[in-house]
Amino acid sequence: MADTLFDKEYKHLLGVEGEYSNHKSDRGGATMYGVTEAVARAHGYKGAMKDLPIMTAREIYKEEYWDVLMLDQIGALSPVLAHELFDTGVNCGTGNAGKFLQRALNSLNLRGQLYSDIGVDGRVGKMTVFSLKAFLDKRGKDGVIAINRLLNGQQAVYYMECAEKREANEDFVFGWVMNRVS
Repeated sequence: MADTLFDKEYKHLLGVEGEYSNHKSDRGGATMYGVTEAVARAHGYKGAMKDLPIMTAREIYKEEYWDVLMLDQIGALSPVLAHELFDTGVNCGTGNAGKFLQRALNSLNLRGQLYSDIGVDGRVGKMTVFSLKAFLDKRGKDGVIAINRLLNGQQAVYYMECAEKREANEDFVFGWVMNRVS
């Protein structure tokens, strides 16, 4: 059976996130495969984080990140954008990933000629996907490049702001930028 887009992106994510970590500067505390202890507990996991089953992590990523961002629908339009939004959602939060996409779409709609402005609430829904489709129908491959660049630009600024707000985050900015911003 062939891997789905989610399966491919999940495998890539595991390579970026790694396995067990409990860095003193990480507010998330103990993580396994990038899943924080708080998120694992919210999903009913009761064991030690070092023992979190990889399939439990997969289920969490599918439910909490992939599905929330409607990445099956976005991936049908552009696997590149699904990849970017999944990674951003995992590292910056799905609400931020959604806002980054919505802001990008609003800035590219030619003052409402392609589609109406959408709310920037971070919740990716039918209107966000509709707007993305309308934009990509008009701009094609160049549209994917433009949106991806806007997403990455906002992500880079987000990382700098994290370090400005909390000095301990400076421990992570270099790695975030090198591994997550293209």
